[in-house]
Parts: sequence; C-alpha cells; structure tokens
Amino acid sequence: MPKQTSRRQRLFLMAGGAAGLLALAIPAGATRGRPGPPRPRPVNSAPGMPRWDPDPQPRPPSASRLAAGEYRAYVALAGDYRVVALDVATRTAVGRNIVTDAAQGVAVTPDGRKVYIADTGQYDVLVADTVTGETRPVHVGPFPRDVAVSPDGRKVYAAVTGGDTGPGGSDVVAVIDPATDQVVREIRAGTAPRQVVFSADGRRAYVSHDGGIAVIDVGSDTVVRSIRDPFCPQGIALDPAGRRLYVAEPPAGRVSVFDTATGRVRGRIAAGDEPWAVDVTPDGTKAYIAQMNDNTVAVADTASGRVRATIGVGKLPASVAVTPDGSEVWVGNIFSGSVSVIDVASGTVTATIAGGTGTKPVGAAPLGIVFGRTPS
Repeated sequence: MPKQTSRRQRLFLMAGGAAGLLALAIPAGATRGRPGPPRPRPVNSAPGMPRWDPDPQPRPPSASRLAAGEYRAYVALAGDYRVVALDVATRTAVGRNIVTDAAQGVAVTPDGRKVYIADTGQYDVLVADTVTGETRPVHVGPFPRDVAVSPDGRKVYAAVTGGDTGPGGSDVVAVIDPATDQVVREIRAGTAPRQVVFSADGRRAYVSHDGGIAVIDVGSDTVVRSIRDPFCPQGIALDPAGRRLYVAEPPAGRVSVFDTATGRVRGRIAAGDEPWAVDVTPDGTKAYIAQMNDNTVAVADTASGRVRATIGVGKLPASVAVTPDGSEVWVGNIFSGSVSVIDVASGTVTATIAGGTGTKPVGAAPLGIVFGRTPS
C-alpha cells in the first residue's frame, strides 16, 4: 500500500501542474479561518510549449449529435493556462479562450451564459461571460480545485483545496451567489476538498476530500453526513436518479458505489491502475472510469458492478465526462495534452482533439471537462 500511495502523490503533482508545486509552499496555518487578502497574481505561461488548438477544419457532425441540440464543451487546460470552448457537434473551437492559472475545475450555468472556473494556481474562482468573454475573479481561498453549479443555477460551490492535506489544511467549500458573484458563506467539509457534484434535484451536494465524502444539504449549506469509508477519494459521480454515488479511489484500484440514502457501500468496481475520474451515462447503465497509469478507460456495467470493456485512450487520462445525450464520452489525457472522444454505441475512440506541432507532448493537461448549452 505505501508504494501505491507514493505513486498517487507523484501523479497528483503532475496533474496539478504549477498549482501542485505551489501548494507545497503554503504554510499550514495560512488556510485556517476566512481567507486573507488576495495574493499578487503572477503572469504564468508555458515556455517552449506549442499552443493547444483543435483542428481548424470542421468535421460534419453526425445526425445523432445534431439531434442532441447545441452544446459547448469547456475544457480546462491546466498546463496551457486557459479554458477553451468547443462546439460539441463539430469539435471545433468557438468563442474566446479564457486565460487562467493552472485551472482544473470548470462549471457552466444552466443557460450557458456564465462559466465558473477553479483557478487552481490562484486564490480565485474566475467568472467568465460566454458571450463577451469578459472575466472577473471571486476570492475564495488558496488553490481552488473544483467548482460546480447547482441545477437551478442559484448556487455555486467551490472546493478550496489549500496547500496542506494534514491538520491545519483548508477544509472549505466556498458558496458563491451567482446573482452577485460574491462568497456568501463557507462550509467546513473536510480537509483538502477535491471534487464537488450536485444531485439532479439540487437538494444534495457531495464533496470528496482527504478523509472521505461530505454530504451537504444545499438548502441550508450544512454537512448532514460524513462518509469515511473511501480511501483517498478523488473523482465522484452520481447516477441520474441520485441513488448511487460512484467514488474513484486511486490507491485502492477501485471505484466504490455508495447508497446515497444510507451512506453505506453497495458494491465495489475493480478498476485498473490509479482510477482517477468517473462519470455515469444519463440512463444510468454504464460508468466510465479513467485509469491513469493504464492509459485506458474502463466501461463498467452498473447493474453487475463489473468492467465489461477497456478502451485505450491517450497518456495519463485524468478527466472524463459524458455528453448530455449520452452518445459520447470525452476523456482528458494529461501527458498527451489531448481529449479522446469515445462513441458509446461502438465503444471505440472516434476522434482525438489535440493541438500543437512536433513530437513532444503538448502538455496542456486537460483536467476539467464540462458541457453546457450554447448561449443564445
């Protein structure tokens, strides 16, 4: 087990890019209480690295993708210091790039008009207008790693990971009011909050952290249950009905399935080496698991809890997201600097979105992928 844990820590530093290295320099006491004044914002860049630009040649979308409606994908490129918007049907870049500092988490409002970005290298959540491209920071605390918008668009939760995973580290989930884009309260969720997901009905939110899972009542913004069973949890996902919570546990090589009503384990999915992220199809029948050290995505049958297929993708896959219509799965590959697009029906990679030239990896590190409606 010590060997596995060490591997996970090394991968986290690589996955976090500049943010992971910066986190090591933060004193433990700096994250206690309400965050202090904003720190000076350095100008970061990726020297000597080619830019991440999707293929400018549009590809005719399939009938199924057109029938799904107009959607955009927002991809947080931690290593390329920006968030790029892609048209889901054509898989081409649209709108303006959003300049960030090693951003990992990204979320979009139901109407598609605002994007919230966990600017992981900073102390802010960036709010971006998807029409004008204008951005403004919301100060939340050191190194926010993830952000999520409630289904009704009335609340935004930001996981403030901080610089220390031990005693004294940040345990804050910042609550942002989208009407004012100000932090209105803080929830003490658990040390080093990592990922946030809302239930479809918006009544509960789930946060993975260093010690397990915090279950939050969204109406009162309070923790109503702590699930301590998961071992070093990372990515989390809910089934559409909100009855099962899927938790990726990289050191254990598994995804655990919890009953959201009781908080108890319903089953374990044996995954490959370092399962880091997970997402579930809209019909709830399949779970897709990004297996970092295997360079693959496992396809698990949710009824049986068994892996039915393994799909090769890029190098070090660390993010996975199912399209709203359930026809595709997008996978962000850290070392390849690309997004692999899996066709759910055939179980094959049908497209690779990548940029840059030359033989070296782009280093873009697509660590966050979210889908939202094209703004009208």
